[in-house]
Amino acid sequence: MSDNNKTSNANVGLQVLPSVPSEDVYPVVDKVIELIANSGVRYEVGPMETTMEGDLEELLDIVRQAQLLCIEAGAGSVMSIVKIHYKPKGVTIDEKVGKYRG
Repeated sequence: MSDNNKTSNANVGLQVLPSVPSEDVYPVVDKVIELIANSGVRYEVGPMETTMEGDLEELLDIVRQAQLLCIEAGAGSVMSIVKIHYKPKGVTIDEKVGKYRG
């Protein structure tokens, strides 16, 4: 999870679609999730994408690293779907979905 002292001015949703010879994308996707987990940003894994919370520049760098990681993991190419909510004064995952959690 992220350090509360870091700026949280963005939420970025990332879905990677690596093109791998075996067509088993899950091992490559797992490596991307591990990259995100090791980055220290707050994140939530969903069935279709992983949502990250933090500083926009840092999150975009993670997206860049994820592309390279997919290729290093054996993908011939990678397509990604990226959603960005940028709010200079701050935005959190909790303000969007907190009311739906028990």
